[in-house]
Amino acid sequence: MSEAQDPNSLHALKARYGERHRWLLLLSVMLGSMAAVMSSTIMNVAIPDMSQHFTLGQSRVQWVTSGFMVAMTVSMLTTPWLLSRYGYRRVYEVCMWLLLGGGVVGGFANDFPLVMAARVAEGLAAGVVQPIPAIIILRAFASEEQGRASGLFGMGVVLAPAIGPSIGGVLVDVFGWRSIFFMVVPLAMVALWLSRRYVPTSAPGGVQADADSPGLDWIGLALASASTLALLNGLVQLRGDDNTVAITLLVLAVVGMAVFVVWQRHLLQPGRLLQRLRRTPSSRKGQALRQDPRVRRGPLMNLQVFGHRHFAMGSLVSFTYGIALFGSTYLLPVYMQMGLGLSPSYIGAALLPAGILLAVTIATVGRLSNRMPPAHWVSWGLALLALSFALMPLVHPASGLALLWILVILGRIGLGFILPSLNLGALRGLPKDLIPQASSVIGFVRMLGGAAGVSICAIVLEWRLAVYAHASSHLASPVQADLRAFNETFVFLAAMTALAMLAAWKMAEPVAATAKD
Repeated sequence: MSEAQDPNSLHALKARYGERHRWLLLLSVMLGSMAAVMSSTIMNVAIPDMSQHFTLGQSRVQWVTSGFMVAMTVSMLTTPWLLSRYGYRRVYEVCMWLLLGGGVVGGFANDFPLVMAARVAEGLAAGVVQPIPAIIILRAFASEEQGRASGLFGMGVVLAPAIGPSIGGVLVDVFGWRSIFFMVVPLAMVALWLSRRYVPTSAPGGVQADADSPGLDWIGLALASASTLALLNGLVQLRGDDNTVAITLLVLAVVGMAVFVVWQRHLLQPGRLLQRLRRTPSSRKGQALRQDPRVRRGPLMNLQVFGHRHFAMGSLVSFTYGIALFGSTYLLPVYMQMGLGLSPSYIGAALLPAGILLAVTIATVGRLSNRMPPAHWVSWGLALLALSFALMPLVHPASGLALLWILVILGRIGLGFILPSLNLGALRGLPKDLIPQASSVIGFVRMLGGAAGVSICAIVLEWRLAVYAHASSHLASPVQADLRAFNETFVFLAAMTALAMLAAWKMAEPVAATAKD
């Protein structure tokens, strides 16, 4: 069936629903993204209960989260190829079925390997889904509407991890760890229903999905997966006593990434192919084209996107921002429990208003985004986030917790400035055919930074705790030693965030306005 005859193509849905279709489409993918984000953040509250149920150590049961993160990070790179080959609707619906099935299977599983398989399936689906909203916002909305659309989408997606852990904590207390898996099921079901009505079968750009398009770069995917796994495992091994395995894994990660880049560059070189075709008889040119691996499969990561300065700088910001965001998400609850002696239930209830404020800030910044370039919003957000980390050493249990909550709120406002602006600043002005690739690459870079950030923060914290444990005789109490270690880790995060501001200013390259498809 041709694009013109398909009743569910982008052009047909636009004709059926008019100008409101792009907002209905955004709502549809927003619910799926909420399910994906919730599945990635809510599981932490169930780790202790799950560890006790399966009689597993903390390090092994933690792979429920780590396995999900690795699967999600790597699968992001496949989104452009999947959309081009199968179209928005088919890809999106398969991902929702994976999330739904992973939730049901994980919730009823009696074996830990089955729980792990369900989490990996959810991670694969979450990774493919995450770049899709940015592609839609950049292609379906005119430049003057993109900020508002990003703000609306960001507000909805942020509410999931803001409210999820609080609800999840209650569910775990009442029904046990299995209930956590079922939380994504209603969202996935509603997303599937909306997909049938508003998500087009077309590929990005409104063209017909092409099942005969070049195949997936399996070699690149294997290299990216192995390098990511080696990097994250190497960082985890650095926290042990023997660094030999850690150094070996990190070296393998660097070598694997270097080989990956060389392979992607090889797949992007059309010159050698054209030269060979000129020397080939015309009767054999078609066969040569079909047999050449660069025609049968395109690169997994199109490195041409890094030729645009604002995108390259945006990717650097995204990686550093991922370290700060995910690192602080790990560090704050641990700091409040170990350093300040607060209960988990109190922490969850206290962080909920800050999460809601973050959602409101994102929506507000989205509406005001046209008043200032995205790079400026990102820079101000990074400044507020760095300031909130840098002032953490001023918090002390003896002086009350008011300053702590002020700094948490300040950091959330900073995040609210960054989230709707970073993708716009990095992707706006790119050629339209590069937007799907760029969206998946910047998501991959952010998640890679986030996954590494948790390990980096844990390494810095354990290092400082060990230093102060040896010097504890000079301190008033072990609690004072713990506080110093946490404070210095927050200062490290502040420095990382401040460094990202240098790249954020470089994002402010003039780019052409983007018209909608």
